[in-house]
Amino acid sequence: MFKPLLVSLCLLAGVAGAVELTDQEMRWLKAAGPVLAYAQQIELPIEIIVQPQAKTGDVPLAAGFRDGRCLLVLSLRGNANAESVLAKVAQDQRGELIEAMAAHEVAHCWRYAQGAWHALPAGFVEVGEETAPNAELLAAAKEMRETRREEGYADLVALAWTHHRHPANYARVYDWLAELRADQPVARGGHDTRAWVRLARDPARFGDAKRPFEDAAALWREGLLSND
Repeated sequence: MFKPLLVSLCLLAGVAGAVELTDQEMRWLKAAGPVLAYAQQIELPIEIIVQPQAKTGDVPLAAGFRDGRCLLVLSLRGNANAESVLAKVAQDQRGELIEAMAAHEVAHCWRYAQGAWHALPAGFVEVGEETAPNAELLAAAKEMRETRREEGYADLVALAWTHHRHPANYARVYDWLAELRADQPVARGGHDTRAWVRLARDPARFGDAKRPFEDAAALWREGLLSND
């Protein structure tokens, strides 16, 4: 169904000539390398885009989907978020965290590629009737709920990946993610994945299949029951 992984480094500004990556970009891409290699192994098509200048609000690493390929967008240049998300972590301990972030974004790619984006797992149905003062607010609430579900799944994939690839560092990566998710300006917002992260405190709950997308599924379903 999908072509093998396509990895291309390009500047969105369309600058002619070779792409010159910064040292920071090279570190992030190197840290993400094992995740990208796994994506290639399972034939998940990914195109890497390096932005020449981050925009206000850009996250360091983001995912999208276009023309049958996943876009993994690196936005580090001039991006204060790239520093703040790892501000409390020593340089020599950041690799596993960046790798976990890459696994999170590739999980989004996998959901898109499976045609499952915003879809509930088999056996789950929406129950009850949500209300809002107007149609616009109702649509926004639905979008936030669907985003929260996808972010919860992706966080679990990041932790499942860490459990299998860096078991000795799982507690450190888990604590970092749990602290990151604890800072929620709005409860049950799009990135309020705390219900799912709590379920993964014990890495043994992921099992030993060593397939992160599948290993995250059971805890994701459990979180859906308690979080929706």
